[in-house]
Amino acid sequence: MDNPETTRILQGMTRNSDILIVGGGLNGSALALALAGTGHTVTIIDALDEDLRKDAGFDGRAYALALSSQRLLAAIGVWDGIAENAQPMLEIKVTDGHPGAGPSPFFMHFDHAEIEEGPMGYMVEDRHLRVSLMEAMESEPSITRVNSQTVVAQETTQNGAKVTLADGTVLSGSVLIGCDGRRSGTATRAGIRRTGWDYGQTALVCAIEHDRPHNGVAHQFFMPPGPLAILPLAGNRSSIVWSERTATAKRINAMPEADYLQVLRPRFGDFLGDIRLAGDRFTYPLNLTIANSFVAERMALVGDAAHGMHPIAGQGLNAGLRDVAALAEVLTLAGRRGEDIGSQMVLDRYQQWRRFDTATLVLATDAFNRLFSNDNPLLRLGRDIGMGIVGSLPSLRRGFVREAAGLTGDMPVLLKGQQI
Repeated sequence: MDNPETTRILQGMTRNSDILIVGGGLNGSALALALAGTGHTVTIIDALDEDLRKDAGFDGRAYALALSSQRLLAAIGVWDGIAENAQPMLEIKVTDGHPGAGPSPFFMHFDHAEIEEGPMGYMVEDRHLRVSLMEAMESEPSITRVNSQTVVAQETTQNGAKVTLADGTVLSGSVLIGCDGRRSGTATRAGIRRTGWDYGQTALVCAIEHDRPHNGVAHQFFMPPGPLAILPLAGNRSSIVWSERTATAKRINAMPEADYLQVLRPRFGDFLGDIRLAGDRFTYPLNLTIANSFVAERMALVGDAAHGMHPIAGQGLNAGLRDVAALAEVLTLAGRRGEDIGSQMVLDRYQQWRRFDTATLVLATDAFNRLFSNDNPLLRLGRDIGMGIVGSLPSLRRGFVREAAGLTGDMPVLLKGQQI
């Protein structure tokens, strides 16, 4: 049940907050905490019931958090509730090959010891991250949560933003922020179109238990149908993100557990000993989508509402948290200067900060997927040689490690672990 002191049930009334956030997922929750921590009042509207958000059962879903994302979570007061269940990623091994044939002799190996800051990142299970975010919001009086409600209409003017919920409640604020996913209703109602395409691939996602320790090593194995990521979880468990052609993925996911594992084993290999499924299995269609604008009048988009990319580099949530950090910094600094935080001039700063960087990342993951998700012998030779070159040059390896840790580019202060 909601705490009436921190979650106000709003029915048939108008509530004024500085900022309205549509979408109560990971990005929306992190943004609410970042903004509340700098003195803003925030209302966050979540279509799901709180009990569904707080279901703490293990289902296998997990996220690869870059070091910079971990620093943001620490800065907004969330990391302490996650740390004991987080698995540091100490190494990344990237190989090319065919199922059952073993990896190519050319590979890339990245070690956290090549940078001074610490692990490249952490693997965190969805159940721990989501619950920690929700508990942090419950203790923040500046955040009002509205659960089990959808937005059916929105209006923005030069003076503010207003949304109407399905139960007739009207909420108003200075800025409206869409954190409502790739099919963002916030973006659609604002008339923002999207650019993108389908990959014809589907990700099979699950968690496994294995006999041997992973030692904090993440693996990315490129095969012609798509990549297989093996990502270390706490204990002798790993998260699997396994891309196949859509028709093949549908057939595999419908298999009984024993048959599913029989298909996975030759792709996975035996380097961790015998493997067993742990938790549920999921599938996600893979596509690229990017909003043609990240802002409109009195409105901004964050996370998947602004951009959705292939999971090949594990950067989806990290890119969303970079949006969170940048937008929180832009709005907070503008407010401290006495500016209208919802003005187009202020919101354009956010877009200028994030759009080019995001578009570059989206296109890079797209190109990487196209380069590796095929069996063209000339492309295979070129990419294997390229991996061998990168793997043999310390300066290039260090650059890749820093990129994986999220330590490159124009970083907002929250990603440095500092307060705004």
